[in-house]
Amino acid sequence: MSAISVPMPARWGDFGKAVFAKPKWVFAGAAILVAIALIAGTIVVRARDAVQYVTQPVVRQTLVDSVTASGTVNPQNTINVGTQSSGTIAQIDVDYNSVVKKGEVLARIDPTTFQAQLNQAEAGLAQARDQAAAASFTASGASSGISIAAANSDAARAAIASAQAGVSKAQSALALSNVTVGRDEALLKQGYMAQNTVDADRATAAQNQSALAVAQAAVAQAQATADAQSAQVGESGSTAASSAATAQAAGAAVASSEATVAQDRYNLSHTIITSPVNGTVVARDVSVGQTVAASLQTPTLFSIAQDLRKMEVDINVGEPDIGNVKTGDSVDFSVLAYPNQTFEGKVAQVRINPQTINNVVTYDVVVDVDNASGKLLPGMTANATINVASAANALVVPVAALQWNPYGGSQNAIAQSPWGSVNGAAAASAVSAGATGTVFVSNGGRPQAIPVQVALSTAAFAAVVPVQAGALSAGDAVVTGSTGGRAHSGTSGSAHSPLSGSSPLGGSAGAGTGSYRGGSH
Repeated sequence: MSAISVPMPARWGDFGKAVFAKPKWVFAGAAILVAIALIAGTIVVRARDAVQYVTQPVVRQTLVDSVTASGTVNPQNTINVGTQSSGTIAQIDVDYNSVVKKGEVLARIDPTTFQAQLNQAEAGLAQARDQAAAASFTASGASSGISIAAANSDAARAAIASAQAGVSKAQSALALSNVTVGRDEALLKQGYMAQNTVDADRATAAQNQSALAVAQAAVAQAQATADAQSAQVGESGSTAASSAATAQAAGAAVASSEATVAQDRYNLSHTIITSPVNGTVVARDVSVGQTVAASLQTPTLFSIAQDLRKMEVDINVGEPDIGNVKTGDSVDFSVLAYPNQTFEGKVAQVRINPQTINNVVTYDVVVDVDNASGKLLPGMTANATINVASAANALVVPVAALQWNPYGGSQNAIAQSPWGSVNGAAAASAVSAGATGTVFVSNGGRPQAIPVQVALSTAAFAAVVPVQAGALSAGDAVVTGSTGGRAHSGTSGSAHSPLSGSSPLGGSAGAGTGSYRGGSH
């Protein structure tokens, strides 16, 4: 194969002669500059890919989960004192802040009308008692009349028997005289009896006939008298029954009058308003000369706090937080009057009566507070913190340490609420006790995964227990974030690419935030 010579243009020939005419140190310097540029570029690229980890130390302390809400300071027992009587306030003996004893007079209502009613009722009672006494006397006389009429009736029946005996005697005498007359008339015919003797016998017979008629009339009269006495007995019984009924009605009238007197005396006594308990007057709603009417409802005259040394705070807790509040929880609160002082109390009652305001459901949590100092006054606004849960002497890490993922995104170690994003203690309650997660400890510049169980979580911190005893201790630096290039886990075994759809945690890389908030809000 033959070579063909191609002539070089004149301008390239001049350039080549100029280049190759340079000294050799020029070429050596240029090569060094190129090498330095390549090394510098490599360092810059690697520096850009280096990972910077943001860490915070693990702390051993007591973690407290709390619910914050506002409420009002009130006396534990407030009594509203009213009146059952209507009238004009004639006198007031107490005022605001007065310390009163049970039975002490607070005010008086003008008693004039009530005293007049009582006087009228007492006069009516006296009249009823007199009428009852007269009716009772009449009833007693009627009862005596029954006894007299019964005695007379008995006497009349005895007179009937006596008259009937007289009739029998007259009949016997008449029969004897008739026999005598018949015998004497026979003897007279025979001449053995004198005429005058027969006439005398006839006269005796006639006399005996008259005596029988008289005796029979006496029987009839005695019978009539007995009948009259029997009627008198019945009449006396009716009179006695009527008198007894009159006396009974008079007794009922007395009882009615006595009840009227008692009612009027009771109404009069209620014109004096007294304190039902020992306490302090916190409200006075009437003045002297004011008219109170108790026709439809009892008007309130005074409000008495029974014991201001024992107060309560009524806290309105929202629906998301009420599930974690229970009786006995400790409560810290402050009031505007003493912003730098913290008062303490305990939850005494969680009332199940809901209140809905602007579609927000709240529940009344009653907190008992000792107010021996007397600083707390009724009506003060309290900003309270209810300590609903605590983990003593626990390993505490930031919640961000449970959320950080070395492959980007956040872990799914913390459960999500079925209601979506919620605030307050309900966010913490979305995670059941014993929920698992993973924290990463910076070990020689590489994060090492340590599985843990969540014991308690608040808005910023979580108390955790390592699955492997001793794997996590106070002072360890847990990773909460990173800057720069891609981070790599220091766990044993092959690394998982974030593009493979899985991470060392068992969840998908780049998953949702899985944020877990505590009880405070």
